[in-house]
Formats: sequence, C-alpha cells, structure tokens
Amino acid sequence: VSGSQNMPISQFDAARLPKDRMVVLICRSGARSAGALARARASGRNDVRHYRGGVVGWTREGGELV
Repeated sequence: VSGSQNMPISQFDAARLPKDRMVVLICRSGARSAGALARARASGRNDVRHYRGGVVGWTREGGELV
C-alpha cells in the first residue's frame, strides 16, 4: 500500500509506531494486524486502527499495491 512501512509481526513494537499521524495496520488477511492492534491498544495507543480485510480485501476493493 502506498506510503506503508513493512513491520513483521515478529518485530512489532507499538512504541515504534509514528505518534504524529494516524496509523492503520494491514496484513495479508487481517488476522495479524488485528493482533497487532490489540497489542498497540494494550500499550495505551488509541490512535491506531487496522484494515479488517487485509491486503486481499484492499486489492479486491481496487486498492493498488506498490
């Protein structure tokens, strides 16, 4: 997804997420990003969302991958 940054779930650290803008988490199907969202929320971040459909849903809805 344009403007995205790859952060493997094995290296996910909510403290490393940008604090100056909205963050949307996305993975292939939405499962890992939902888990990462739970971890981000547990760390106190309420400004993080996840794209429920994942990359599969993103492309199905016409979103482009770069």
